[in-house]
Amino acid sequence: MKKILFVCTGNTCRSSMAEGLFNYIVKNEGHGLEDFTAVSAGIFAFEGDGANPKSIKVLKEGYGIDISSHKARKITNSDIEDAYMILTMTKDHKDTLVEIFPRAQGKIRTLKEFVSRGKGDENSVGHFKWDIPDPYGMPEEVYEKCAQTLKEAIDMLILRLKEEKGL
Repeated sequence: MKKILFVCTGNTCRSSMAEGLFNYIVKNEGHGLEDFTAVSAGIFAFEGDGANPKSIKVLKEGYGIDISSHKARKITNSDIEDAYMILTMTKDHKDTLVEIFPRAQGKIRTLKEFVSRGKGDENSVGHFKWDIPDPYGMPEEVYEKCAQTLKEAIDMLILRLKEEKGL
């Protein structure tokens, strides 16, 4: 089984939603990617925290996906070693992981960087177009937008993985 590791800060919003979306789509829509699974972790996660209630609600109501049993995990060496690829939510997450785990640099990308084949650039406020902003503490609409952004990126990820497999 090839593991895709989604990484964000606390593993309660973005990466947990990405994990839920990816696994649901692969399981329920096939795509020939049944040999892939997603897991998630956070760089500064508090072990055992549940997924954010707004993340749970947005995925359940908008996509029929239940992530209510998710428990936050801090990223470990074995996560890095076991991952087929590591997809972060921001360039800062990527840079942090490369600094901590330099030997894994070749398999660490931001999610949007990977699906856009590295074609991203810095905007006027120093955020990269391939960053997925953190909805933590924001209104539910921001979580909805985040989930939509993640869904679009994961749809593109699935296309890229299918290309790699020749499907």
